[in-house]
Amino acid sequence: MTRLEVGQMAPDFEAIDDQGQPFRLSDFRGKKIILYFYPKDNTSGCTKQAVGFRDHYDAIVANNAMVVGVSPDSVESHVKFKTKYDLPFHLLVDPDHTIAELYGVWGEKKMYGRTYYGIKRSHFVIDEEGRLIDVRYNVRPAKSVEYALKAIQAS
Repeated sequence: MTRLEVGQMAPDFEAIDDQGQPFRLSDFRGKKIILYFYPKDNTSGCTKQAVGFRDHYDAIVANNAMVVGVSPDSVESHVKFKTKYDLPFHLLVDPDHTIAELYGVWGEKKMYGRTYYGIKRSHFVIDEEGRLIDVRYNVRPAKSVEYALKAIQAS
C-alpha cells in the first residue's frame, strides 16, 4: 500500500463530483485543500466527519481552503447525502477506488471477524502549491476535522 508523507506533492487526479461535473485536483492550485476519504455516505462516522467539516466551513474558507470528500458512492448517493446534511463542499465519486489507491487508503479491513477491502478513513491537507502539509491515515471522524483545521491555520 502506498503511503504518502508530508512534504510530497499530492498526486493529481480527475474525478466526477456530486453534480456529475469533472473535478481535477490541480485546477485548484492557489487554495489549500482538505481532501478526505470516507467509506460510505450516510453512515454514522462518515456523517460525523462531513458535518464537522460543514460546521467549520467558514473557518476553512477564511484560511483560503476548501474541503473535498471522496468515497466509492454514486453521484445519486452523494446528492442525497449532501442535501440531507447541507454540505457546502464537493463530494467525488471513486467507484473503482482509483483515487483511494493513489492515496494509499484502499485496503484490507476487519470488522466483526469479517475481512474485506474498503476505504480507510484518512485525510490529506494540501497547500497552495500542491504539497502535502498534513497526512492522517485511519483517523477518527472528529479528530480529522480538528487536525485538518490546525494544519490549514498553521500554514
